[in-house]
Amino acid sequence: MRRPEKDMMTTLSQKVKLLGDAGKYDLCSCRGCQRPAYAGTDFSDAIYKAVSVEGRQITLFKALMSNDCAFDCKYCRNASGCNRVKESFTPKEYADIFGYLTKKRYVEGLFISSAITKSPDRVTEDMLDAVKMIRQKHGFRGYIHFKILPGTRYELVKQASELADRLSVNIEAPSTSRMSELSSVKDFKIDILRRQLWIKRLSPGAGQTTQMVVGCGSETDLEVLKRSNWEYTRMELKRVYYSGFIPAPGTPTEGNRGCDHMRTVRLYNSDFLIRDYGYKLNEIKEIMDGGFLPRHDPKMALARLMLDRNIDINEAGFNELIRVPGVGPKSARRIVSAREKKRIQKMSELRELGVVTGRAAPFLRIGGSEQKRLCAF
Repeated sequence: MRRPEKDMMTTLSQKVKLLGDAGKYDLCSCRGCQRPAYAGTDFSDAIYKAVSVEGRQITLFKALMSNDCAFDCKYCRNASGCNRVKESFTPKEYADIFGYLTKKRYVEGLFISSAITKSPDRVTEDMLDAVKMIRQKHGFRGYIHFKILPGTRYELVKQASELADRLSVNIEAPSTSRMSELSSVKDFKIDILRRQLWIKRLSPGAGQTTQMVVGCGSETDLEVLKRSNWEYTRMELKRVYYSGFIPAPGTPTEGNRGCDHMRTVRLYNSDFLIRDYGYKLNEIKEIMDGGFLPRHDPKMALARLMLDRNIDINEAGFNELIRVPGVGPKSARRIVSAREKKRIQKMSELRELGVVTGRAAPFLRIGGSEQKRLCAF
């Protein structure tokens, strides 16, 4: 490696540390984001092991273009009025860092986003210039996730769709009224939902994701899941991510209580039930209290409420099986396939098929017998 390149990367490492750390709160690009094994490099604050919505593992470079924001989101440490060190990359700096990291094989994909410096269009133009250099100068043909900023004009969204594999915009809140609790400058329908519609039309099949901040405003779980359900059906989203509010020093909400971790866990649980298990929102509403989910597993709560009889493991169809706690889509398919050859007679057979029998047993009838439920005593 030429010495000038090494010197330049050493100079930029402080920017990477600051802007990589500033970008870690965006969950839209990955699930279970973790630092990779070689986290001791100068750029480790912006390198993440991620699992895509398709389930593929990928190592991403994930740093903001800038942390100097003109917007006033009350939960955000990068918002206008917050006391912080402000920093930005030039498009060339951003592209050269990514090119260096791909050459070293530290990363294999990019998630590019930014705070909104001056205007959404201006910073998007810088992001586009960086991606063009990455594609053209550095010859990168791999995965790029481009974060569309609220209020970005159509022509720039279209350019991004031609350069990136995936586009997304964060909705942050479930409705116009809840957005007004978080920010005074974002128009929920025009700045955000309209951009989602553009992405849907410009990148059909690529699949959008989005993120909501939970617990900063006064939204209920029902409001959150209503919006998520709308996003899945109307905008054809791949995933909705739930970011539990964490009070940040220097923000208007620094004295507020953070979001209970179990609240986001139960939102994800319920999201999976709607998206992957075929549950209806009205069913999940039945186990809510004042619009909020119970602290215990929603699938278990729904089974106790709605399964009025134990399910015969050898007779039940796929859609019945996946409603049993401890049985997922994969294990349900295995059960259907296995019993085509012979009847299932023992719990141990179900265990071998991937069923969590400790959760499933109270709701099943197998071999002519069934286990009584605790709630039946």
